[in-house]
Amino acid sequence: MQNATMLADPVAAPRGPAPILEIVDAVHAYDGVVALDNVTVSAAPGEFLTILGESGSGKTTLLRLISGLEKPYKVGTLKLEGTDVREVPAFQRNCTTVFQNYALFPHLTVGANVEYGLKVRGIAPKQREARAREALRLVQLEEMYDRKVHQLSGGQRQRVALARALVPRPAILLLDEPLGALDEKLRVDMQVELMHLHRQLGMTFIYITHSQEEALTMSDRIILMRKGRIEQSGPPTEIFDSPVSSFAAKFMGVDNCLEGELVSASEGRATVRVGGHAVEGRWTGRGAPKPGSAVAVGMRAEWLHLSDETPAPSAEFNTLGCSPGEAIYKGKYLDRTVKTELGTLKARIWDAASAARNPSCVRWKKDDCIVMKI
Repeated sequence: MQNATMLADPVAAPRGPAPILEIVDAVHAYDGVVALDNVTVSAAPGEFLTILGESGSGKTTLLRLISGLEKPYKVGTLKLEGTDVREVPAFQRNCTTVFQNYALFPHLTVGANVEYGLKVRGIAPKQREARAREALRLVQLEEMYDRKVHQLSGGQRQRVALARALVPRPAILLLDEPLGALDEKLRVDMQVELMHLHRQLGMTFIYITHSQEEALTMSDRIILMRKGRIEQSGPPTEIFDSPVSSFAAKFMGVDNCLEGELVSASEGRATVRVGGHAVEGRWTGRGAPKPGSAVAVGMRAEWLHLSDETPAPSAEFNTLGCSPGEAIYKGKYLDRTVKTELGTLKARIWDAASAARNPSCVRWKKDDCIVMKI
């Protein structure tokens, strides 16, 4: 990536304590179906904020409200750079969007596509070209300026779309699942490119995705949405290691989730009765848990250890007897299910050569066991 001094307009991304985006109590619906239910969101200048969720969670609707492509049914506050934009049309808002389908003009050259937004703003041709070439240099496509769009690969087209969104020098760059149409390797490469670009420009990125991998890899902060509401918000490590609910845990890849009754909780620790067994872990749910309430217990597959013999008792581990289930080869690892009195559990084995051949015991650290609300 090249130097971004000319493109990164300091006025477009001011530094300071005030949020660059403020949304308070946003409500929106389509044909009576609630898409956003009193959602409150803010973003700091220079932050990489990811809105994560499944289809229908409201994440794209939220992005469209920010961009001005949708007018909310009701909102208490909607500010960009401290200015109320509730009645400001999309073309007058200081933000641009990169879409999944690129939305490039097929009959124009790469340079003309990137310059288009500047052209409609009345920028002089020489200045348009200079800024377009600079934006293309940032995404490593400067030599493609005169190419036709149909001559580009999918990854190159996505970079052109990114350059086109950057060239107006917006305060906020909105990215609506921009990597969804790319193959796996290119998607991983583009994640790294976006991270580099974000650090280089110091611009606020708001990224929409359903991929927990993309969210964890690139974000400063993640907002996990569910049915039009915010389920959890926080830095990636917090969302990954301390989900507040069974929904958040499952969405973030916790393979084993069991329901049980809370026996006791103290100082961040919890004991849960599951199927006649006492399971201990750390409380990650919101608020103070109440004994007798229904809770969920979660363990990632990679946290489970299988053995052919029952190990000596340890205060550090939860331990269960088991019988072997099926094994599924995944290339880098082996997924092995085992049957226990609590139900079927999945273990992920990275060193298949040393794995238990006929597992009769499964155990996991109590610190690796999360207890939360259902």
